[in-house]
Amino acid sequence: MKILTVYSSKTGNTKKVAEAIHEVMPEGSVLASLPSAPDPGGFDFIALGFWVDKGTADAHTLEYIKKIAGKKTGLFMTLGASPDSEHAQKCMSAVRALLEPHNTVTREFICQGKIDPELSKMFEKFPAGHPHAMTPERKALHARAAAHPDGDDLRRAAACFAGIGEAANAGSLP
Repeated sequence: MKILTVYSSKTGNTKKVAEAIHEVMPEGSVLASLPSAPDPGGFDFIALGFWVDKGTADAHTLEYIKKIAGKKTGLFMTLGASPDSEHAQKCMSAVRALLEPHNTVTREFICQGKIDPELSKMFEKFPAGHPHAMTPERKALHARAAAHPDGDDLRRAAACFAGIGEAANAGSLP
């Protein structure tokens, strides 16, 4: 079984998660970054990682999704919000919906990650009352996000994708 772990990363968060996932994949699996990743057609399972941009996957990932058809896939994403937040769940659902008409999503992992400093600066320029203004709560969220992905996040990501190769070789990949 040929397995591809492919990701897009702006600040390095998604790259770290992709590397942790790739570590538990069988020998011979491929790790690649977008936009220069190989064509997905030659792979049986694709672990697809992305960072959240405006409530969905970043532009490179959205383009790559268009190339994936008839595959077993797993999704992993990073974003500044808490992985348990409604926003995180909506973002994952939006991307899953893009894949599911033509693919089967078997794994999902959401990880908080540090926020692009340029984005934080932009929030600071918004006036009070603006939906994205830098409030004390938003500043605290940015500080919490800066500590991620941490070792525990990476272990949980690896655990989520562990066993893919063995299950596929046994014909039991869900």
